[in-house]
Amino acid sequence: MSAVFKSGLEKVLEPKSVSEVQEAVNTASTPMLIRGGGTKTALSTSSANETVIDLSNLSGILEYRPEEFIFTALSGTSLKDITEMLVENGQWLPFDPPMANIGSTIGGTLATGLSGPGCYRFGGARDFVLGLEWVSGAGEIISGGAKVVKNVAGFDFPKLMIGSLGRFGIISEITLKVFPNMNSFGTVEWDCGDIDDAVDFVKEMTRTPIDLFALDLESNGIVRARLGGLSTTLNNRLERLSEYRDGAKIILGDVELDLWEHIREFLWLPDDYSLIKVPIMPNLIPQLDKCLTNSKSHRKYSVGGNVAWIGWSGTTQEIDTILSGLGLGGLLIIGSPETPWLGTSSTISIFADKVKSAFDPEGRFLPL
Repeated sequence: MSAVFKSGLEKVLEPKSVSEVQEAVNTASTPMLIRGGGTKTALSTSSANETVIDLSNLSGILEYRPEEFIFTALSGTSLKDITEMLVENGQWLPFDPPMANIGSTIGGTLATGLSGPGCYRFGGARDFVLGLEWVSGAGEIISGGAKVVKNVAGFDFPKLMIGSLGRFGIISEITLKVFPNMNSFGTVEWDCGDIDDAVDFVKEMTRTPIDLFALDLESNGIVRARLGGLSTTLNNRLERLSEYRDGAKIILGDVELDLWEHIREFLWLPDDYSLIKVPIMPNLIPQLDKCLTNSKSHRKYSVGGNVAWIGWSGTTQEIDTILSGLGLGGLLIIGSPETPWLGTSSTISIFADKVKSAFDPEGRFLPL
């Protein structure tokens, strides 16, 4: 497998099989940056003295058993192809993997650990992983998990790879569970006036007995709660939900689907802005939002107020300082290829360091 030089001096290896991934690991002379669809620019753009392992050609559905609600795919398989396959069989990935419309891959989604609004009800990407195969820094193929929905064998090593950003190894093969698709969806929207009232209302909504699929809020005080299910019962459930607060607006049909696509695909993010993911507790949202009010930032709060998405136009150092001051950590998703970890996330845990040493003892992948 020969190297391809792209964008000037960028050295790129494009394996088409797992054996070629092993070859790439064993022959790379500089630290390796792993790239899938290249949609998360802050995490997939190389800097000097790095070798890019481009997995976009390592793609394809290896096995699909719709009757058992599982499939196995190579890591470079696009989310769009997977979604189309599932839709044909009345199934879906309810954790709402983002950036599917612009070429995101299933491997890149798991390596970054990104999930969309549906994570509120169904759990995140890691909760759908049944089994993984990856190539270690020693060029060895390691596998964990099993191709069954219920698996209780041994330590769950595959979960260590979710969100590892390719620092522990190269994900090559993935087995995921899927769910039956929903018949219809609906959303109730309230204007709470300001972020403080919106956060209080979201806390109230987390205690509702109504099964919410998604619960998001915005810096302007807008709160949205999404429901899904059979069309015969959905309208009654939406009406019940709308009674929790005056001024409710019910959104249905294509308008509702477009609304959540706009949120999930980050279509609200201006072209020249960076995108930052910040895990957060709802109680800290007003404080964070106040710190960002005078900036040109765009803020969305998802998963019941447990994830902040920040569209940022300033420097990385500025937002790093703000997050550090609040005791928060963030991950730079879209933006310049600097360090991806911001705020308190720049502090590497002893556990992560030990995992790195075990899977990549010679430091062939990028450092933590």
